[in-house]
Amino acid sequence: MNNEQLSALGIDNKWLDPLNEVFAKYEINTPLRQAAFIGQCAHESNNFKTLEENLNYRPETLMKVWPSRFPDLAIADKYAHNPQMLANKVYAGRLGNNQENDGWNFHGRGLIQLTGRENYERCGKAIGVDLTSQPNLLVEPNYAAMSAGWFWNKTGLNALADAKDYDTMTKRINGGLIGLDDRKAKIAKALQVLG
Repeated sequence: MNNEQLSALGIDNKWLDPLNEVFAKYEINTPLRQAAFIGQCAHESNNFKTLEENLNYRPETLMKVWPSRFPDLAIADKYAHNPQMLANKVYAGRLGNNQENDGWNFHGRGLIQLTGRENYERCGKAIGVDLTSQPNLLVEPNYAAMSAGWFWNKTGLNALADAKDYDTMTKRINGGLIGLDDRKAKIAKALQVLG
């Protein structure tokens, strides 16, 4: 990948070295694999611009996103527009979060929104950085990209890129098919640019 290709994709050139390092480390080494990685990451990160989960929700949105946790407006209203309190509620007791404030400390960060103490620990060990004591490293391009590469590798996404199975790939990244058309469009554009 080069600066001209990044520019054609509307991605800042500060991502050139981090992406090339990830591509080399995790064998994201064909145009199809690279396009899938870039397309999925571009969707998840607002085209490589948003590296931290937005947890600033209105009460009505909380009820739609997490209906079992926010069954009525009175409960949702307590957590609306309070990202730390919300993260501690929705991520408590899951994803390895077992201490006070783990939900907030380990909310989604990086290009693919790494979430949860357990994922921060595993990813940190794999890339050689203590992410549990320095979780904000994941909003720096090199660690944001490397964490996405780690997740990509761990979940077998190269094989899905090779098969052009973007539905299954999206489910592994997102848990559902949210934004599938946008993801596919971004992958197609990246493939066109990468040749």
